Amino acid sequence: MRHSFSFMRSLAMLALSAGLLSVVGCARGGPPAPPVSMTPAETATYIIGPGDALQISVWHNAELSTSVPVRPDGRISTPLANDVVAAGRTPEELGHDIEARLKKFVSDPTVTVIVSSFVGPYNQQVRIIGEAVTPKAIPFSAHMTVLDAMIAAGGLTPFASGNRTQLVRRIDGKETNTTVRVSDLLKSGDLSANTDLRPGDIIIIPQSFF
Repeated sequence: MRHSFSFMRSLAMLALSAGLLSVVGCARGGPPAPPVSMTPAETATYIIGPGDALQISVWHNAELSTSVPVRPDGRISTPLANDVVAAGRTPEELGHDIEARLKKFVSDPTVTVIVSSFVGPYNQQVRIIGEAVTPKAIPFSAHMTVLDAMIAAGGLTPFASGNRTQLVRRIDGKETNTTVRVSDLLKSGDLSANTDLRPGDIIIIPQSFF
């Protein structure tokens, strides 16, 4: 009986050891992940654009703190600081401008600007128009593809001619058009139809002929 118990205990220990080795192997196995390289789009300081939502905080002055949208003309209005140009500036630059305006009313104001939701300046957007479920402009982010943009736009409408989609891009001041097979990408999962995007790209999805 003792021999049987010892044998079963040994089997249990072997199973436990094998399980631990398996976990360690999964955690450590496989080739090491390649180092992540930062692209200019990732490292550049964010530039405020029309349509962004900003949170303006004035230290020790809650009554002057507010949340405001950036108007289509690129300006914002805050308490004691009207029609301040926000578009085309960094949050830090905008904060310093508001501080300078508040100095007439507040002693040594400290202003913090946080972008709570963003679209970005037009040259940093990707715009999806035509037969998308939700045509929209979205902020460009590093490594964005047509698939990412179409997910953000909710896909194609039933009337879309997805495989005739045009990707409009400006290169060296000249406009170029490239056909993108969006239907194959979304409906068939054909990743060869996927395409990298650049800031300022426009995706135009035409309507089918029937």
